[in-house]
Amino acid sequence: MPETFTIECLIQCENHLGEGPVWDVETQTLFWVDSTGPRVGKDAIWRFDPATGDVQSWPLERDIGAMALRAQGGAILALSDGFYTYDFDNHAVELVAKVDDDPTRARLNDGKCDRAGRFFAGGMDDKEELGICGLWRLDPDLSLHKVQDGIICSNGPCWSPDDSLFYFADTFKDEIWVYDYDLAIGEPSRRRVFASTAEDKGFADGSTVDAEGYVWNAQVISGDLIRYAPDGSVDRKITMPVRNITSVMFGGPDLTDIYVTSMARVNHPAAHDGFEKQTKPQFAAGSLFRIRGLGIKGVPEPRFAG
Repeated sequence: MPETFTIECLIQCENHLGEGPVWDVETQTLFWVDSTGPRVGKDAIWRFDPATGDVQSWPLERDIGAMALRAQGGAILALSDGFYTYDFDNHAVELVAKVDDDPTRARLNDGKCDRAGRFFAGGMDDKEELGICGLWRLDPDLSLHKVQDGIICSNGPCWSPDDSLFYFADTFKDEIWVYDYDLAIGEPSRRRVFASTAEDKGFADGSTVDAEGYVWNAQVISGDLIRYAPDGSVDRKITMPVRNITSVMFGGPDLTDIYVTSMARVNHPAAHDGFEKQTKPQFAAGSLFRIRGLGIKGVPEPRFAG
């Protein structure tokens, strides 16, 4: 593996809580979200075109946990209380299904599509304290299914390249889990610990996989981007320029660019004391970063089939 690589602060977008990067292989553009941007008057959905350098953004009226592009156009969104469709042209937001997590303090968080086009997204307790949330699966027929409950903060759903394994983290339980995965029916089973972050300085946030079957995880608070081998051991660690990185995604024409989102928010509703007390964001916090030169290739992200 080449040891010479570059980390570029690509866009100083000052995302309140940048999250959920999705590389669209069809348009060769990157989408991501500012999950809590609407709370402070910032746009919620972002798009970057590396070929032109153009950046676009769209507002929403509520928190957004994750998004996936739809095969038929537009996007599917995991908003605070459920799943919605979104039309980029007329900005129409239409309800598909609401979840039954506690609306007073829970909201949908990280999400991603499996390779059959199902959209998974899980909830989080906004105070990051209680296991009151579920992991949900929205099927292409728009039916909604609860896959797991008892979650504090859902993060990092992703699948092995052969679709036999599903990875998922409950951030504030200090664990990344791995499950057997049945792609035919969209069911994870036989959960076990893949990696523990209990002894780390950071917490597991967003994840993706590469073509070799290694899992990449962005650790919020520590700023470490970690590549885990298939057996859960740490293969390598890249320390990013900002501490509060939030998620990671491969992109570019050959899927060898690595995009990393980050968070500028300093006032956290969390009940725990995991976040360092800050009066202002670290320089470049909330920016979009790009890593080049590692020689590692990602796998294409599918669109939602519904």
